[in-house]
Amino acid sequence: MTANTRSYIYPLSIIATLFFSFGFLMWLTGILIPYFQICLDLSNVQASLVAFASYIAYFAMALPSAWVLKRSGYKNGMVIGLVVMAIGTVLFIPAAYTRTYPLFLTGLFITGGGVTLLQTAVNPYVAIIGPIESTAQRIGFMGLANKFAGILSTAILGSIFLFDADAIVANVNKVSPTEKAALLSSYSLKIVNPYIIITLILLVLAVIIYFSKMPEISETGDGNGEEVTSVTHKASVFHYPYLLIGIVALFFSAACEGLPIDGIVIYGRSLGVPYEEARHFTQYTLYAMIAGYAASTILIPRFLSQQKALLWSAILGIVLTMGAYYSSGVISMYCLVCTGFGAAMLWGTIWGLAIRDLGKFTKVGSAMLLMSVVGGGVFPLLFGKLIDLNSIRPQNAVLVLVPCYLVLVFFSSKGYKLENWKPAVVEVESYAEEQGV
Repeated sequence: MTANTRSYIYPLSIIATLFFSFGFLMWLTGILIPYFQICLDLSNVQASLVAFASYIAYFAMALPSAWVLKRSGYKNGMVIGLVVMAIGTVLFIPAAYTRTYPLFLTGLFITGGGVTLLQTAVNPYVAIIGPIESTAQRIGFMGLANKFAGILSTAILGSIFLFDADAIVANVNKVSPTEKAALLSSYSLKIVNPYIIITLILLVLAVIIYFSKMPEISETGDGNGEEVTSVTHKASVFHYPYLLIGIVALFFSAACEGLPIDGIVIYGRSLGVPYEEARHFTQYTLYAMIAGYAASTILIPRFLSQQKALLWSAILGIVLTMGAYYSSGVISMYCLVCTGFGAAMLWGTIWGLAIRDLGKFTKVGSAMLLMSVVGGGVFPLLFGKLIDLNSIRPQNAVLVLVPCYLVLVFFSSKGYKLENWKPAVVEVESYAEEQGV
């Protein structure tokens, strides 16, 4: 291990803790959707607003987060993000007592806003603090922490929130309206104690990060702490085609990664799988993602480039999606689960290809990339609507993933190469400069 590598192990260990913290909350969405669907008596589309409220925060808060980071720095931005997350989680307590869905959604949005600020800080931090060619590998390690947290949260809190869910669903339609309201009110209070604990942990983490010795990093560095100068001298972030195409790619990759987690329980229910069995498939998808992250840390960049990893992950996703479409029952669900393996490599590879060589535009570029994660909230809504419209054959809904993967095939084969909007003009200008014209 080189001295340069050792220099960023400490900050990366702290970043891994942060990835764990927001992974614990964000991947819980797959459990919260059926939980709210039961205790608030919601349709599939209404319940899918849980994912939308979380992900729309990325779009709404990404640029404000970049503004905050410019004034506070990476470390203080992480602290602020944790405090904002705590404000969001504490709102779940009055929302549970009053069974007020808009208040739940507000809490999810604020929590998502805190996560957005946190990610706007930690993602470029991970990308810049080491060699750019191994960005996907470092993000892969972070992803392991993130998805492991998701497995813990869905296993622990899933067993609490969805305990006896099938029995409750069976009973609510057999009792009087007054008894039904009392039964669902009691059920909604299951969320209170866990979210009190989560809020306290977030505040403790904020204090720990505040007093930690994390180095600030140069956003114009090459990943090894050395100052570099952009050879393009571009005046705007919009002069980087590969970044803008990467933003579009990340929008669709968010659907490929988030939909199998957030939508798989309601998808299973539409296929006739009981809640008690379906709830475990969120964990299974996260296990598949952990396997994908482990593979990415081993293969990238030593055996497989970021571009090739993205291309083959997208192709694998198309094959498995069609497998889910043509099968039924738990087999269809397992096909969707297996898409998690390739989906795990999407975020790091797209990020590494899209954020390279941005120089002074790194923070803004990071924020713009995070805005595109709203795709993870848009597609579960569409997925839920398609399930409601195709109750006889809900497998039709999984086809929304196919165009998403096709966009990723384009970015990994062509889009990432576009350095300039008018390459021919740039080449002529460069030749003229060389000739002294």
